Amino acid sequence: MYKKSILPLTLLIVLISSLFTSCGGCKSNKLASDTTKAIPNVNIPDFNADSAFNNTAKQVAFGPRIPNSTAHDKCADYLISYFKKYSKDVIVQASVAKGFDGKELNFKNIIVSFFPNNNNRIFISAHWDSRPFADQDPDVKNHKTPIPAANDGASGVGILMELARQFSKNAPPIGVDLILFDVEDYGQPENSGFAEQEDTWCLGAQYWAKNPHVKGYYAKFGILLDMVGNEGATFYQEGTSMKYAPDIVKKVWDIGIRAGYSDYFLYAKWGELTDDHLYINTIAKIPTIDIVNHDASTRSGFYKYWHTLKDDMDGINKNTLKAVGQTLLSVVFEEQPLASK
Repeated sequence: MYKKSILPLTLLIVLISSLFTSCGGCKSNKLASDTTKAIPNVNIPDFNADSAFNNTAKQVAFGPRIPNSTAHDKCADYLISYFKKYSKDVIVQASVAKGFDGKELNFKNIIVSFFPNNNNRIFISAHWDSRPFADQDPDVKNHKTPIPAANDGASGVGILMELARQFSKNAPPIGVDLILFDVEDYGQPENSGFAEQEDTWCLGAQYWAKNPHVKGYYAKFGILLDMVGNEGATFYQEGTSMKYAPDIVKKVWDIGIRAGYSDYFLYAKWGELTDDHLYINTIAKIPTIDIVNHDASTRSGFYKYWHTLKDDMDGINKNTLKAVGQTLLSVVFEEQPLASK
């Protein structure tokens, strides 16, 4: 299954059947929360959903952030300037990728580090670019129009921006990298007129996985955010995450449920996705999971306005941002520092 394509009928059948088989998992959320205990004496900061919402809106206000566009350049400058206010360790990884259509795409991965010399570290990531094609819009005339990308991109980055602000005020017990991947959403659309190609999605993540910002980069695990801001979002345990990092999925879901967000983090499975985390798992060999909204009521299985012109700020919900952001703060601050030798 590919993150950026409509699901084939056979996979739809699998997903529909999984909804029935996962009912017990949904009911077990309460039990998992009861039996998972927080680490004592850990002070976890309060995630500010208003801040994350405003961060999301500021990105969307630039217009679609498509590589080689003015909006893309201006948003990159804004993001880099923002993160430099909260960390002295900001690396911009600039390069050129070739799109499915042969275009050379100038891109920038942005890496923000806290305690970069601490070998006990994790990373949290999202993509900041926009889909150039509203190829899932109900109006065919819009299929070559760029999307606002409020949920599919900006919401995850908005959360990372608030995490950076929090980490500057409340030092985490471990090293943390916030990674903003570029050129995630330039994948080949259906009926593009070009021969079908492999690996046209997640170009920034593919580049970083092969060329990390620090030679020999290591992290215990990574967390990817994608479509994490819409009202009523539900985060199923996605198949690629379960294949490569099931223990990290369990850790994050347990913490989210214990934090009071069992309506969002569900003990239910769904298909494998091709998203940034796939390449990090297979190339960089860092166990990485995807927190991504799964909507069982849509044909795609994704957010109802996925890759349409209605992926705008009207769909962004502060409660969802809070659920994800607070869970991530809990994950970070409950990670234990390495014991001194």
